[in-house]
Amino acid sequence: MARPRLTQYAVTPKRWTPGLKLRVVVLADIHACEPWMSLDRIGSICSAANALNGDVILLLGDYVSGMNLLTEHIPSADWSRVFSVLKAPLGVHAVLGNHDHWEDLRFQRDPLAENIAAAALRAVGIPTYINEAVRLEKDGHSFWLAGLGDQMALRPGKDFKRTMMRGIDDLPGTLAQIDDDSPVLLMAHEPDIFPQVSERVSLTLSGHTHGGQINILGWQPAAASQGSRRYPAGHYREGERDLVVSRGLGCSILPVRVGSRPEIVVIELG
Repeated sequence: MARPRLTQYAVTPKRWTPGLKLRVVVLADIHACEPWMSLDRIGSICSAANALNGDVILLLGDYVSGMNLLTEHIPSADWSRVFSVLKAPLGVHAVLGNHDHWEDLRFQRDPLAENIAAAALRAVGIPTYINEAVRLEKDGHSFWLAGLGDQMALRPGKDFKRTMMRGIDDLPGTLAQIDDDSPVLLMAHEPDIFPQVSERVSLTLSGHTHGGQINILGWQPAAASQGSRRYPAGHYREGERDLVVSRGLGCSILPVRVGSRPEIVVIELG
C-alpha cells in the first residue's frame, strides 16, 4: 500500500472568530489489520501526524478492519495503545465509524452497551464523542468540538432484529449542547449528514469515503454511501457551510486503492 501523502487545506469559514488560528491534523479510516495496516504502520502514521505540530488531532473513525482478505484482525486494545503516542496542545479527540460498530456484535445486539472501540480509545486517554460537544480554547479564543454518533451504526440482520440500517446520530441534540456563539467544528464519520448541517457549524470534517477507494476518472464502483458519491474527498462549500472529507488511510472490503492515495490531512483555519 502506498505511503500516505500530506493534503493541506486553508479554510476560513464564514462563521469564524477573527484572530483564531487553528491547525487541525486529521486521521481517518485506519482499518487496522495484518498485513495491510499493521501496528508498525499505524505507529509510523502517528509519528508523521505528531511531526505536523497540530493544535489538535482529530480521529474520524473506522479503526477496525472490515476486510476478509487479511491474516489477522488487530484487537482494539492493541491499535488504541499505538494511538496513545499522539500528542497535541488541545488534545486528541475521536468519533467512531460504521465498521467500529458493525464488527462489535455485542453492540449490534444491544446498542446501549459500550462500544469496544470507544472503550479502548478512552482507556488510553482519547475522548471519544457520541453526540457530544466540548468547548476548547486557544489564545483566549474559544471554539466547540462536536462529535456525531455514527449514521450507519446498526446494520440489519435477523440476529439483531432489524430489517434496515439505522444510525445513532443526533445532530439537533449534539448542537443543543453548544451554549455560546463560538465557532463549531463537527466531526461526522460519514459526510452524508452535511446537507442537514446548519450554518451554525463552521466546518464539518468527515472520512468514510476513502476517496472512492477505487476512483477511475470519477468512476467509483465501491462508493460506501450516497454521501460518498456526492462528497468523495476534498473541500466543499455550500452556501455558508464548509466540509472537508479525508480520503483516509486504510482499505475496506478489498486491500486495494486505485486513484485515491491514502492521506493525512492538515487544515489551517483562520
